[in-house]
Amino acid sequence: MISLPVYSQKGEEVGSYEFDPAEIATRVNKQLLHDAVVMYEANRRVGTSATKSRGMVQGSTKKMYRQKGTGNARAGSRRSPIRKGGGHTFAKTTKDWSYRLPKKAVRLATRMALLSKFQDDQVKIVDSLEIAAPKTKEVTTMMSLLGLDAARTLLTIESYDLNIWKSSRNIAGLRVTPASGLNAYDLLHQKMLLITRGALDALRKRD
Repeated sequence: MISLPVYSQKGEEVGSYEFDPAEIATRVNKQLLHDAVVMYEANRRVGTSATKSRGMVQGSTKKMYRQKGTGNARAGSRRSPIRKGGGHTFAKTTKDWSYRLPKKAVRLATRMALLSKFQDDQVKIVDSLEIAAPKTKEVTTMMSLLGLDAARTLLTIESYDLNIWKSSRNIAGLRVTPASGLNAYDLLHQKMLLITRGALDALRKRD
């Protein structure tokens, strides 16, 4: 069993949270986590870099001068890669790097990444998080009281909340996600996980 203290927004301990880690995952498979991170990184690649080949640049395809009798080396058209303004010999083309692991593997990787956070003692649970109006100070104050570095923290809430999102977007490095959008990449990218009691309940029930 895992038992962790539960804090209020003001940093005060208000209770404890106990659960069986097997409800999240039975073990941590490092190879699966690696595969998941590689997939997310590949999907982030833009792949829009491109250059023009000799067939794509503007200019005449006519031979610049006759083959023999001029005293010069043989020359093709002005589009030749060896001439200024010509095309590239091995031109780059746009490429889609994205791919997808099986859904079950992605879900399992998320659960394993979450379990690893509890095993490494990198989780803090807050009883609830309510912000009446967008105000960055509300979030920064809470982070300070809980002893967390916002730039290295992933804040997970039960469901999407516009006020919380607006209050957090100006804090450099801080990531915010609802429980339904949690993924292995965000969990492993950020050192600490700050999660609400409701979000953790939802993750335990999720398949």
